Amino acid sequence: MALVEQKYLEASDARLSEATPGDFIQLLKPRVMSLVVFTAFVGMAVAPGSLNPLIALISILAIAVGAGASGALNMWYDADIDAVMSRTARRPVPSGKVMPGEALAFGMILSVFAVLTLGLMANWLAGGLLAFTIFFYAVVYTMWLKRSTPQNIVIGGAAGALPPVIGWAAVTGTVTPESIVLFLIIFLWTPPHFWALALFKTGDYGRAGIPMLPNVAGEAHTRKQIFVYAVLVAAAGVAPAVMGFASLSYGAIALTLGAGFVWYSFGVLRMDPSDRQMRPAKALFGYSLVYLFAIFAALLCDALLAGLGS
Repeated sequence: MALVEQKYLEASDARLSEATPGDFIQLLKPRVMSLVVFTAFVGMAVAPGSLNPLIALISILAIAVGAGASGALNMWYDADIDAVMSRTARRPVPSGKVMPGEALAFGMILSVFAVLTLGLMANWLAGGLLAFTIFFYAVVYTMWLKRSTPQNIVIGGAAGALPPVIGWAAVTGTVTPESIVLFLIIFLWTPPHFWALALFKTGDYGRAGIPMLPNVAGEAHTRKQIFVYAVLVAAAGVAPAVMGFASLSYGAIALTLGAGFVWYSFGVLRMDPSDRQMRPAKALFGYSLVYLFAIFAALLCDALLAGLGS
């Protein structure tokens, strides 16, 4: 708590910067935001029923703003560790382009705006889920889990897995087993995705004092965990077809994509410890990005084709 209080004092005492609009856009983590928007949109498209197109558009924008707000709050709090990691040192707060107080205020204002907009325009279940997602990412994950446990990504991954559930709830006003499956696909995908990154960024996480699994349990244990989660991801990806809310054609695509995920993970499992370039881990990291986009794109196409055929 002392660290939180210190950060609030630093934020309130900070001078105003000369940040450009582009710097504030970077605070929103636009690449992460794009994934959130896409998966939330797929949740809307797959859900039974429909929304007025204008309300659907406003709902998606509110979810995007909420995701960006989470990113801004994360960058505000994590500026100290971002400054010592090569992949994050140029972010707006550690680079000095945006002052901590500005990032905090920006994130808080956007959070309130996003939640109220989604609640008023769609329904309060969707708005409440968005509020919970922002809280979970900014407080539970960023302020607590990330610095305290090697299971940070496993538990914290819930925040990134909720957007399709929010999209589903915006349309239906409910959370159903089908929407939970969409959640599980991303939730189970998150650990192998980030642990693959952690394998070839171990030094960065070590310098920042973040207890990522390779730093705490070692590379061999991490490789085994990656493979286990890859099998679970592959199974979850096929589940929509098994449960009947996606077609057998989707199931075949998901099975193929899942087999690729398991194959790349098997390469990490068998990786030569002397390979300091970590080529299999880098290959898995790249494929995992393709997998998540492709599996949700397949769900979207399947839903659109089903709509045309009905």
